[in-house]
Amino acid sequence: MAHPQACLRFLVSGRVQGVAYRVSACSVARQLGLRGWVRNLADGRVELIAAGPAPALEKLEQWLHQGPPQARVEQVIREAAKAAEFEDFEIR
Repeated sequence: MAHPQACLRFLVSGRVQGVAYRVSACSVARQLGLRGWVRNLADGRVELIAAGPAPALEKLEQWLHQGPPQARVEQVIREAAKAAEFEDFEIR
């Protein structure tokens, strides 16, 4: 049975820039079959938009709280996002 598609926006704060967070998040999202994008924000946070089955989004969210080894995640804000068509998961 196919899971319904969902689209979520995540804002991750802490030491999440300059520690390969975007590259790692992109890799994890692709492994989970998600589509969307990840980018650095000027205020030091990382923003992600991810679309796909809810179970895969849950796994991504769990990983976002951890991040790559050099990261120090302080907060992950999750909110619903408008569903959009994405070709793949990319770094912006």
